[in-house]
Amino acid sequence: MDNRQIVLARRPVGQVDDSTTTLVSSPRPLCGEGEALIKVAMLSIDPTIRTWMNDAPGYLPPIELGAVIRGSGTGLVVESRSERYHVGEVVFGMTGWQEWVLATDEVRFSVVPQGMGLDLATVMNVLGVTGITAFFGLVEVGQMKEGDVVVVSGAAGATGSVAGQIAKARGAAKVVGIAGGPEKCAEVVEKYGFDECLDYRQGGLSQRLVESCPKGVDLYFDNVGGEILDDVLTNVAMHARVVLCGAISQYNSTGSRRGIENTSMLIMRRGRMEGFIVLDYASRFVEAQTELATMVLAGTLHHQEHILHGLEKAPEALNLLFSGGNHGKTLVVVDDSVQLG
Repeated sequence: MDNRQIVLARRPVGQVDDSTTTLVSSPRPLCGEGEALIKVAMLSIDPTIRTWMNDAPGYLPPIELGAVIRGSGTGLVVESRSERYHVGEVVFGMTGWQEWVLATDEVRFSVVPQGMGLDLATVMNVLGVTGITAFFGLVEVGQMKEGDVVVVSGAAGATGSVAGQIAKARGAAKVVGIAGGPEKCAEVVEKYGFDECLDYRQGGLSQRLVESCPKGVDLYFDNVGGEILDDVLTNVAMHARVVLCGAISQYNSTGSRRGIENTSMLIMRRGRMEGFIVLDYASRFVEAQTELATMVLAGTLHHQEHILHGLEKAPEALNLLFSGGNHGKTLVVVDDSVQLG
């Protein structure tokens, strides 16, 4: 049986296009001693995948030309010669953009709990990388406190929407989202329960932030970088915390990236700005998943998934993150026969 895979054919300049990736077939991998064979079910499409396509240093090495596109996903264990995995388990890990993958000593997977009453798409969204990122970014890196004024950029996205809802649940005085376009801004308020959402496309964001947060921003959860980050820095409160989660506005840039001009505000307001990678908290993932699952089951954490079907849709799905064409967490179904019990 063949294993269809999407490999990196050429490093993209700007947006991913038809020349960036190639769909190939290779023999299905054989399960060796200490390994497990996994049928890939669903892919998580995340902005960081675009950065791995560049020949540039990062927290993981660049994807090599001709290699399978790196990315996380879920799958079903169909054969196991390892004590760590059992046939029939649904697992989560770095599947890559392909139909079959081996769990090995180097490529490890975690077992997805059964019986939670949540479907696989919800688990991959809220209990997956994006939800966990929102949790630790807000609670640990941002040290969110009751009474904080919290601003979240990329507020309609999978990570931003969860971050804002956690802030509300933990007693923020006000939660303000930043998103692109009236439709997404309405979604942020009406679906995710933010107090307000500012459309960055309208211009004058810095002044509108002053009007929205007259006492300043205590905690800013940044998913986009660039000008929006700079605008928020002009209105940080005393001892503000700026959490650098992503810089999606920069990932497709073909020229020099815009520098940040207002960092001096962190000096005047005694604030701090800190970046993080969710893998830093890998040993504590269950802690976040437990709280997030409780919120979902209680109806206090709302979510939505933007689902495409077919492995070949993965490059298109990645571009949706940058065009704004997605709503919620973007996922690609590779095999819809795999379900959670």
